[in-house]
Amino acid sequence: MPDYESLRLIWWLILVLLLIGFALTDGFDLGVGAIFRHVGRSDEERRALLECIEPVWEGNQVWLILGAGAAFAAFPLLYAASFSTLYVAMLLVLVALILRPVGFTFRDKLADRRWRGLWDCALQIAGVLPSLLFGVAIGNLFLGVPFRYDELMRPVCAGGFLTLLHPFALLCGLVSLSMLVLHGAAYAAMKAGEPMSTRAASAGRVAALLYLLSFAVAGVWLSGISGPQLAPGSEHAGPSDPTLKSVLTAPGAWLANYRAHGALWAAPIVALLAAAIAWVALRRARGGAAFIATSLTVVGTILTAGIALFPFLLPSSTRPAHGLTIWDASSSQRTLFVMLLAVVIFLPIILAYTVWVLRVLRGKVTLEQVRGHGARY
Repeated sequence: MPDYESLRLIWWLILVLLLIGFALTDGFDLGVGAIFRHVGRSDEERRALLECIEPVWEGNQVWLILGAGAAFAAFPLLYAASFSTLYVAMLLVLVALILRPVGFTFRDKLADRRWRGLWDCALQIAGVLPSLLFGVAIGNLFLGVPFRYDELMRPVCAGGFLTLLHPFALLCGLVSLSMLVLHGAAYAAMKAGEPMSTRAASAGRVAALLYLLSFAVAGVWLSGISGPQLAPGSEHAGPSDPTLKSVLTAPGAWLANYRAHGALWAAPIVALLAAAIAWVALRRARGGAAFIATSLTVVGTILTAGIALFPFLLPSSTRPAHGLTIWDASSSQRTLFVMLLAVVIFLPIILAYTVWVLRVLRGKVTLEQVRGHGARY
């Protein structure tokens, strides 16, 4: 059995991998949903765009379920504290994610234009809201979540939903939203026929510019935000009790990992360069190349945030010493090991299934195909 410290690090890497998997797969679903009312001008065009994501969205949700399950089993203190402090935000995300399959099902029950227009708005909200709130949540991790532990080790939250809407957190929300819109637009440009493909490419170019600007501004802003650092000599294989450690705070501490290991700057550089390449590819109507580039943008962005936060999972602004790290919020060594065996078996199956589905469903969705299935609607 690997040692406790190594298992904790491995499970942090697995959480990052699951988050990347969710953002790469369900991310383009959310991105298409966020822009499909503008890319699709008629009912047939919107149906074609929805046909691009309806067959795959449910399978893509598996990555979110895996991530939540892994957080619950591997880092139970993170799961409990995050639901206590970010409850309203998570509830809004959950409602939006539930609204999407409801919209898919009910939109075409009636041919009435107002009925379909109502569900089109609902589907767009279901794409925009989670994309924005995911980024707001990450932004609040850098600001610190207002919670602490009481004498019974219960997380006590000192703020509400509105306290999460800090300007920096909203900027991070803009980074997330523009990134997923860019990813979704590239997917639509690759998957949908004309004229939706051209319009998606145009929307993607706007999203790419917005992403590049917001990502750069967020990075400069982050360099001046005070962040926590573990005191020298902190135990990495000790008991999971976040109240036992000592934490120091200093301006610019969130960039400490980058200053210590210069090679880590590759993550934000890849994110920026890939977004710029995606802009060029969309301008030249190369949807496949743009989708590969936006996938690299997603990976680079998530790694950028993860590296900056490491080893913190849920920093605390109320009492920094009570913030959760991978070293003091995990399950037992045996639990992490048994779960790792399950991941080694099942994660390759999920990856293979995802690749197989995308391969089977390759090819464009055109207006002619939608008209050929008009009897369904």
